[in-house]
Amino acid sequence: MLEIATYVLYLGISLAVTLWVGNTLYRNGRVFLLDAFSGNEQMADSVNQLLRVGFYLVNIGFIGLFLNTGSVPDTAGGMVRMLSWQIGAVLLVLGGMHFFNMKNIAGMRSRAMRRHDEQAPAVQASAPANLWKSAQG
Repeated sequence: MLEIATYVLYLGISLAVTLWVGNTLYRNGRVFLLDAFSGNEQMADSVNQLLRVGFYLVNIGFIGLFLNTGSVPDTAGGMVRMLSWQIGAVLLVLGGMHFFNMKNIAGMRSRAMRRHDEQAPAVQASAPANLWKSAQG
Protein backbone atom coordinates (compact mmCIF):
# COMPACT_ATOMS: atom_id res chain seq x y z
CA MET A 1 0.00 0.00 0.00
CA LEU A 2 2.88 2.39 0.76
CA GLU A 3 4.36 1.70 -2.66
CA ILE A 4 1.15 2.67 -4.47
CA ALA A 5 0.76 5.81 -2.35
CA THR A 6 4.34 6.79 -3.25
CA TYR A 7 3.68 6.31 -6.97
CA VAL A 8 0.42 8.28 -6.82
CA LEU A 9 2.06 11.15 -4.92
CA TYR A 10 5.05 11.18 -7.26
CA LEU A 11 2.90 11.23 -10.38
CA GLY A 12 0.49 13.82 -8.97
CA ILE A 13 3.17 16.23 -7.80
CA SER A 14 5.42 15.78 -10.84
CA LEU A 15 2.64 16.19 -13.38
CA ALA A 16 1.14 19.18 -11.56
CA VAL A 17 4.51 20.95 -11.43
CA THR A 18 5.20 20.11 -15.08
CA LEU A 19 1.85 21.51 -16.20
CA TRP A 20 2.28 24.63 -14.08
CA VAL A 21 5.80 25.32 -15.39
CA GLY A 22 4.77 24.58 -18.99
CA ASN A 23 1.80 26.95 -18.83
CA THR A 24 3.88 29.65 -17.13
CA LEU A 25 6.56 29.40 -19.81
CA TYR A 26 3.89 29.43 -22.53
CA ARG A 27 2.18 32.57 -21.18
CA ASN A 28 5.32 34.53 -20.41
CA GLY A 29 7.42 33.29 -23.34
CA ARG A 30 5.10 34.85 -25.92
CA VAL A 31 6.59 38.32 -25.35
CA PHE A 32 10.11 37.05 -26.04
CA LEU A 33 9.00 35.17 -29.14
CA LEU A 34 7.13 38.20 -30.50
CA ASP A 35 10.33 40.18 -30.13
CA ALA A 36 12.37 37.41 -31.76
CA PHE A 37 9.96 37.24 -34.71
CA SER A 38 9.67 41.02 -35.16
CA GLY A 39 6.06 41.17 -34.01
CA ASN A 40 4.84 38.33 -36.25
CA GLU A 41 2.11 37.02 -33.91
CA GLN A 42 1.21 33.97 -35.97
CA MET A 43 4.83 32.76 -36.09
CA ALA A 44 5.47 33.54 -32.40
CA ASP A 45 2.30 31.76 -31.27
CA SER A 46 3.03 28.76 -33.48
CA VAL A 47 6.59 28.38 -32.17
CA ASN A 48 5.37 28.93 -28.60
CA GLN A 49 2.83 26.11 -28.97
CA LEU A 50 5.46 23.79 -30.49
CA LEU A 51 7.85 24.56 -27.61
CA ARG A 52 5.11 23.77 -25.09
CA VAL A 53 4.29 20.43 -26.72
CA GLY A 54 7.98 19.47 -26.84
CA PHE A 55 8.42 20.55 -23.21
CA TYR A 56 5.51 18.34 -22.12
CA LEU A 57 6.64 15.35 -24.18
CA VAL A 58 10.19 15.38 -22.80
CA ASN A 59 9.21 15.99 -19.20
CA ILE A 60 6.24 13.65 -19.02
CA GLY A 61 8.35 10.98 -20.72
CA PHE A 62 11.05 11.48 -18.09
CA ILE A 63 8.48 11.31 -15.29
CA GLY A 64 7.19 8.01 -16.67
CA LEU A 65 10.65 6.51 -17.03
CA PHE A 66 11.71 7.70 -13.59
CA LEU A 67 8.62 6.24 -11.89
CA ASN A 68 10.40 3.01 -11.07
CA THR A 69 13.72 3.77 -9.44
CA GLY A 70 14.22 0.17 -8.38
CA SER A 71 13.48 0.57 -4.68
CA VAL A 72 10.23 0.07 -2.82
CA PRO A 73 9.69 2.12 0.33
CA ASP A 74 8.81 0.08 3.42
CA THR A 75 8.44 2.98 5.86
CA ALA A 76 7.05 6.50 5.80
CA GLY A 77 10.61 7.82 6.00
CA GLY A 78 11.59 5.69 3.01
CA MET A 79 8.62 7.06 1.12
CA VAL A 80 9.67 10.67 1.84
CA ARG A 81 13.27 9.89 0.77
CA MET A 82 12.12 8.24 -2.44
CA LEU A 83 9.71 11.09 -3.26
CA SER A 84 12.32 13.76 -2.55
CA TRP A 85 14.79 11.99 -4.84
CA GLN A 86 12.29 11.50 -7.66
CA ILE A 87 10.69 14.97 -7.46
CA GLY A 88 14.12 16.60 -7.10
CA ALA A 89 15.23 14.89 -10.31
CA VAL A 90 12.06 16.03 -12.09
CA LEU A 91 12.63 19.62 -10.92
CA LEU A 92 16.21 19.52 -12.22
CA VAL A 93 15.02 18.27 -15.61
CA LEU A 94 12.31 20.98 -15.70
CA GLY A 95 14.92 23.62 -14.88
CA GLY A 96 17.25 22.27 -17.54
CA MET A 97 14.46 22.35 -20.12
CA HIS A 98 13.64 25.92 -19.11
CA PHE A 99 17.23 27.07 -19.65
CA PHE A 100 17.42 25.15 -22.93
CA ASN A 101 14.26 26.89 -24.18
CA MET A 102 15.47 30.32 -23.00
CA LYS A 103 18.83 29.80 -24.74
CA ASN A 104 17.04 28.95 -27.97
CA ILE A 105 14.68 31.91 -27.68
CA ALA A 106 17.61 34.24 -26.95
CA GLY A 107 19.38 32.86 -30.02
CA MET A 108 16.31 33.48 -32.18
CA ARG A 109 16.06 37.03 -30.84
CA SER A 110 19.76 37.66 -31.45
CA ARG A 111 19.48 36.46 -35.05
CA ALA A 112 16.40 38.63 -35.58
CA MET A 113 18.20 41.67 -34.17
CA ARG A 114 21.19 41.03 -36.47
CA ARG A 115 18.90 40.77 -39.49
CA HIS A 116 17.16 43.97 -38.46
CA ASP A 117 20.49 45.78 -37.99
CA GLU A 118 21.73 44.55 -41.39
CA GLN A 119 18.57 45.75 -43.13
CA ALA A 120 18.35 49.13 -41.36
CA PRO A 121 21.42 50.74 -43.03
CA ALA A 122 20.13 49.79 -46.50
CA VAL A 123 16.78 51.45 -45.79
CA GLN A 124 18.44 54.54 -44.30
CA ALA A 125 20.91 54.81 -47.21
CA SER A 126 18.15 54.77 -49.80
CA ALA A 127 15.94 57.27 -47.96
CA PRO A 128 17.95 60.45 -48.82
CA ALA A 129 18.16 59.45 -52.48
CA ASN A 130 14.40 58.96 -52.62
CA LEU A 131 13.83 62.32 -50.93
CA TRP A 132 16.19 64.01 -53.39
CA LYS A 133 14.35 62.44 -56.36
CA SER A 134 10.93 63.47 -55.04
CA ALA A 135 12.15 67.03 -54.35
CA GLN A 136 13.41 67.34 -57.92
CA GLY A 137 10.31 66.36 -59.37
